[in-house]
Amino acid sequence: MQYLFAIVLGYLSGSVPYGLLLTRAAGLGDVRAIGSGNIGATNVLRTGNKFIAAMTLVCDMLKGTLPVLLAGYLWNRDAAVVAAFAAMAGHIFPVWLNFKGGKGVATFAGVLFGLHWPLALVFLAIWLALACAFKFSSLAALLSSAVCPVGAVLMNRGDLALPILALAAVIWMTHRGNIARLLKGAESKINLNGKT
Repeated sequence: MQYLFAIVLGYLSGSVPYGLLLTRAAGLGDVRAIGSGNIGATNVLRTGNKFIAAMTLVCDMLKGTLPVLLAGYLWNRDAAVVAAFAAMAGHIFPVWLNFKGGKGVATFAGVLFGLHWPLALVFLAIWLALACAFKFSSLAALLSSAVCPVGAVLMNRGDLALPILALAAVIWMTHRGNIARLLKGAESKINLNGKT
């Protein structure tokens, strides 16, 4: 029963579409109508409002961190891992948006903070370095997520390596279109001016 509760907790937390809610509250319209049509922070940045994009990033991370921490506190580590997968599923397939959500990068970072915060810092540091170097948010997400399972082992958290590998695989699956565009040289770069 605790795992069922962890699933519900994680999914409901992860399914809150902060990118959509925050852009509408700020009078920026429907974020799904611009850029990639995604509800995540990278696409919110294309509205030109850096503050709302930053708020979306923080909220999308917290909706992964909080259910993982709560499940771990109320039950155990396995329940926390279940909540992590459920939060990712909620973000990517939110029932409120006909199961069409984001790609899960910020929520992935959030669940890492809940499972093992030093690994989350490594993920963010690698993502930031790659994003600054190459200006591709998708490439930074793909490569930094791929490093995380190895990082778990090196940090003596081999118990988390397989769950994190599976979560990283989810990131790669949600970025299939980005991978194709990267290979074709057609992927959009990060633009802090808010233009696609």
